[in-house]
Amino acid sequence: MNFLIYLIVGGIAGWLASIVMRRDGSQGVILNIVVGIIGGFLGGWLLPALGLGLGGGWIGFLVTAFIGAVVLLLIVNLFTRGRAR
Repeated sequence: MNFLIYLIVGGIAGWLASIVMRRDGSQGVILNIVVGIIGGFLGGWLLPALGLGLGGGWIGFLVTAFIGAVVLLLIVNLFTRGRAR
């Protein structure tokens, strides 16, 4: 059951991050989910290292995954376009 929740929340976080980073037209649903889940892992590793704890629950995971997904898309933009938007 938790895996399904991670997929849904990761998909929402990836979709929101793709809208913020203006990549929504070039990504599909599956890539949004993948970006959201990888962003969740990236945010879960990055935020505590910076001393920022967002708490537990799905809202904390959503915010963490969103921040991580934005960072991930920023890195992808740097490599694919040569500059960040």
